[in-house]
Amino acid sequence: MTLEIVPITLREARAFVARHHRHHGAPRGCRFVVGAALDGHVVGVAVVGRPKARMLQDGWTAEVTRLCVLPSARNACSMLYATCWRAARALGFRRLITYTLPEEGGASLRAAGWRLIGEAGGGSWDRRERPRVDTHPTQTKLRWEAA
Repeated sequence: MTLEIVPITLREARAFVARHHRHHGAPRGCRFVVGAALDGHVVGVAVVGRPKARMLQDGWTAEVTRLCVLPSARNACSMLYATCWRAARALGFRRLITYTLPEEGGASLRAAGWRLIGEAGGGSWDRRERPRVDTHPTQTKLRWEAA
């Protein structure tokens, strides 16, 4: 049983995230996607897009907007994070970021060589003049960076 990186389409990645992600839906778009497979079966996906935070949209920064891995896929998270950083650098990006919830340990990110930057964001996007329904966690997140 060998874990390997495989090409995957955004459509396939979105379907995988919709079926398996704990607290987020599938992202709308991306810069690129990466898949991880175990014996030919996709067990994880990573979706990289532009940063959600406006102040980080400098043209040199990309964000892992979704990483979703089956619980049985040991080491797939760190493999996907490392692959995303290599691919982002090959495309000319200088920095890759992602966010985790405080209760998520971050072992996969540390194993892939990422570093914890600190707390970031949180809160709701809902506004009186533009109401939205929050279906995702709204607490403060932890920002990680590969640079």
